[in-house]
Amino acid sequence: MNNEENPITIIRVENLIFDYPGKRALHDVSFSIEQGSITALVGPNGAGKTTLLRCIAALEQPISGNILVDKLNVQEHPRLCHRRLGYLSDFFGLYDQLTVAQCFRFVGMANDLPVHKLDSAIADTARCLDLEDRLATPTGKLSRGLRQRVAIGQAIIHSPKIVILDEPASGLDPEARHSLANLFTRLQSRGMTLIVSSHILAELEAYSTNMLILRDGRIVEHRHLENHQRDKSRIRLMLSAADPSLVSVLTSIPDITELHCEENSATFLFDADKSMQYGLLKSLIEKGLAIYEFGNDKQNLQDAYLATLNTVKENQV
Repeated sequence: MNNEENPITIIRVENLIFDYPGKRALHDVSFSIEQGSITALVGPNGAGKTTLLRCIAALEQPISGNILVDKLNVQEHPRLCHRRLGYLSDFFGLYDQLTVAQCFRFVGMANDLPVHKLDSAIADTARCLDLEDRLATPTGKLSRGLRQRVAIGQAIIHSPKIVILDEPASGLDPEARHSLANLFTRLQSRGMTLIVSSHILAELEAYSTNMLILRDGRIVEHRHLENHQRDKSRIRLMLSAADPSLVSVLTSIPDITELHCEENSATFLFDADKSMQYGLLKSLIEKGLAIYEFGNDKQNLQDAYLATLNTVKENQV
């Protein structure tokens, strides 16, 4: 069996409890994250997102519970976990007088990168972040978007397995946010696992594979986002009138999965290739289905998030 059938858990959080003076920030939080995924951590202000990320990054000590990062216990081996993690806080700092290359070199050495590997790691990180022409520039002279890239570069200079980013798009213009989304996809393609906390759900939707919703220090939902099965699309079709043959026609096509039918509509997963979808549509029409609408039923991250929170509120009433 391949790894898609047996996904590898790279982060496991078990019964995590964290208190600030007079306030419980995390209530018995448990979840796991698969290797190679990009998890969108979302929730209202004060939900406990930053506290959770700092606990995973071995920067805060919880009252109880366990956190395993790449099978290492974070509380018992914080320094070893740091070498496997890259962390970007919401309010990050750079040494303004240092050049981009000097910043990368400093953080690489702090993460125990061998001296003979530093130059190649700096060059590789600069290529990944499109900073090759900025290596000699002091960070204090860079724009907000470029400073953000340098901060991310510091988080990944040691090639961590896991990258944790707390509000990485905060303060960036639309073009810079779009550039970040492409960057995160590239990091995933390199085998990194990402956790990204953000209030900008539209950007998260562009690259996230999973959504973890935190509210009042509790996990209220952890779901896989079907849109990001790279070779599949969720298709929705509508008929001009109810047709009793709809179910039998669709179930006779082996490439259709996760089928949900109503009287005159259906949703299902099918190949993402446009020519394959055209062939399917043509075939369904030839089979006599009176289709007047056929297209991608794109899962909306914001709608899913708001629906979950509304359900939680209703259950609390």
